[in-house]
Amino acid sequence: MQLGINLGYWGSGMDADNLAVAQEADRLGYAVCWAAEAYGSDAATVLSWVAAQTERIDVGSAIFQIPARQPAMTAMTAATLDSLSGGRFRLGLGVSGPQVSEGWYGVKFDKPLSRTREYVEIVRKAMTRERLSYEGAHWTLPLPDGPGKPIKLTVHPEREHIPLYIAAIGPKNLEQTGEIADGALLIFPAAEHLEATALTHLRAGREKAGKTMEGFDVCPTLPLALGDDKNVTGLADMFRPYTALYVGGMGSRKQNFYNQLAQRMGYEKEAAEIQDKYLSGDKEGAAAAVPHQLIDQTTLLGSVDRIADRMKAYAAAGVNTLTLAPAGFTLEERIASLRAGSDALERAGLA
Repeated sequence: MQLGINLGYWGSGMDADNLAVAQEADRLGYAVCWAAEAYGSDAATVLSWVAAQTERIDVGSAIFQIPARQPAMTAMTAATLDSLSGGRFRLGLGVSGPQVSEGWYGVKFDKPLSRTREYVEIVRKAMTRERLSYEGAHWTLPLPDGPGKPIKLTVHPEREHIPLYIAAIGPKNLEQTGEIADGALLIFPAAEHLEATALTHLRAGREKAGKTMEGFDVCPTLPLALGDDKNVTGLADMFRPYTALYVGGMGSRKQNFYNQLAQRMGYEKEAAEIQDKYLSGDKEGAAAAVPHQLIDQTTLLGSVDRIADRMKAYAAAGVNTLTLAPAGFTLEERIASLRAGSDALERAGLA
């Protein structure tokens, strides 16, 4: 099992330290450094900055938002980043959510599955450097009855095939991801529930495409907090606002993928309470309503030995690349968490 690092969103208050964290991950042999985007900084700029100042670690978008870019633009960006980084780019895509898609980008959040499928087909076709033409329900290239003509990408990617990941949570999206992508980016993954909540659907998609899970990268992100095993409850409390935000407030009452995931993990009553409180403005109450077990199952907490035991569980569940979001209030604390992740992987016998 390999390790990754997720720098999260630029502008979260630790930006000055992120390059040092990425460089230390590079030195420690982490496989990939991911960066996210929502409605602040864009991931492409961050990744180019990190790639220019690291040597071996891959850089990946987790995610480029599909409503933010035309698919041909994403192909251009992916090819450019792969070329500039010497073949170290991984392309992660996702549809975002209805609030961001419609409120920020002005793009209707309808038919996300078919939109994602067409998007992936166009991106991949463009990166083959064929002349680009496409007829679908969401995109037609070139536009009919106009001056447009099929054009081919002029940039040469470093590699013929750039790994393509999709951020997926729901069963149908997971199945499609298994069918059309090279990897899945997962959030709030519990090793105990991974088969039922993700892998069974990914496997169905792989089978639909006539493929096995071999070579497919199951890549969940987990926050990591290093500390005394006697204080696991206190470490978990650090992530209460984070979990409450996603389960309670990320999306609408009717359409919150993270809330639905928590329900599928057996927290139906708790997920409803968290959402009720969060959407009513009681964010502290929502955080307090998050069960300790939910946090403990979806993070890495405690000593290196305890983290190593959890890593073994994720590897046994089918994880290929475990992406860490190391917690800490200072650069030194984040670096210590990063090193603990590397030490735990070795201690678990997974390096």
